[in-house]
Amino acid sequence: QVQLQESGPGLVKPSQTLSLTCTVSGDSITSNGYDWSWIRQSPGKGLEYMGSIAFSGRTFYVPSFESRTSFSRDTSKNQFTLQLDSVTPADTAVYYCARKPSFLVHVRSDFDSWGQGTQVTVSS
Repeated sequence: QVQLQESGPGLVKPSQTLSLTCTVSGDSITSNGYDWSWIRQSPGKGLEYMGSIAFSGRTFYVPSFESRTSFSRDTSKNQFTLQLDSVTPADTAVYYCARKPSFLVHVRSDFDSWGQGTQVTVSS
């Protein structure tokens, strides 16, 4: 009964920073053995795994996103956050948060729970 829900702005201007929050219920983001992840989907590139923050608080960033991506969490609220700097229209996508057992690699079938996704449009 784990549930994840994304929240944040639906429209961001180019060069600004996108911040999205994932609120988790039914499990703790500090529960041993799970990673809490961000994935996005766009028509041009399909599904893209961006990275994760593990139950320990350690972060992993996919190299193509690392320079402008930052993950954080608030354990008291059972939330974790994506910050994506210097956005362009190419960052327009549906953004998902998802849970994955830590021992699995980051392919789509490895994620056992997904949020519903939130549409983000980058436009002036």
